[in-house]
Amino acid sequence: MPTDTRSTPPATAPRAKRDRNATTRHGEPRPRHRPPRQAASRLLAGSVLTVFVVFFVLPVIWLLLAATKTDQQLVHDNPLSFGSWHALKANWHALTAFQDDAVLTWLRNSALYAAVSLAITLCLAVPAGYALAMTEFRGRRALLIATLVVMLMPNATLVVPLFLEINAVHLIGTMWSVILPYSFYPFGVYLTYIYFATAVPKDLLAAARMDGCSEFGVFRHVALPLATPVIALVGFFSFVANWTNYFLPYVMLPDSDQMPVQVGVGSLLSNVPSFNPTVGDLAIQRPQLALATLVAITPVLVVFLFAQRFLVSGMLAGATKE
Repeated sequence: MPTDTRSTPPATAPRAKRDRNATTRHGEPRPRHRPPRQAASRLLAGSVLTVFVVFFVLPVIWLLLAATKTDQQLVHDNPLSFGSWHALKANWHALTAFQDDAVLTWLRNSALYAAVSLAITLCLAVPAGYALAMTEFRGRRALLIATLVVMLMPNATLVVPLFLEINAVHLIGTMWSVILPYSFYPFGVYLTYIYFATAVPKDLLAAARMDGCSEFGVFRHVALPLATPVIALVGFFSFVANWTNYFLPYVMLPDSDQMPVQVGVGSLLSNVPSFNPTVGDLAIQRPQLALATLVAITPVLVVFLFAQRFLVSGMLAGATKE
């Protein structure tokens, strides 16, 4: 009976051939060619990061370095070069000496306005969001729509109506003319409404009611402890909005000793010779203006660093259904 005497290649031959093709003659791995689509996506990502660095990171670096220079160094030296610690100290002394420590007064005013309005915001927005999420009443949908519309409106469009209302109760020029408009925060109400409507288990609240807990008790002992992440989120956004608001206190507070730091930094622009050549002895140099800007944004950065853990959990709150 004839037999097939043809030899079959070993089973490892194709693998050995692939291994030889994967390496060069000297044993080095051959470079793998990336697909065109993957290379294009990497190029696009690199371009986006480059644009981000140019438009966002470089100005911040320049601002940090500008505070360490004299006015001549800021104009003639390398924009991204470090000045000196002596120039930074001199700029700080010149800034704090402006109008008898006006910058420190502005910082205290901002802290007062932001802290008091934040406390009122949390006392109003969280219960309002809980009530909108857990109760059904006539006009609830219209109230939600009105809250959403006010939340989407630019702040500048509300300054004139707020001014007329505050003027009607004779509060113009007082700290309450800023604190009270700050305290009503529609975004906080809508955010807590979304959280309570989606993230808090309804069965847990129902069990508390069956155990004899009143509605206020359910809110205080069950819903409120579960809402810690979203409360931190509302508090952070409210604090940032209050601290960075410029137009409202600019209209409501005519005196310099009542201004928050954002309005105060804006007023410093009129005392920079490059923008106003007639300032005379009250001149503020550009490095000192850069230092004032850094001082104005430092509290927001500090609050963000300490609250970022709660911010991440609060942003993820309500992302899943029951």
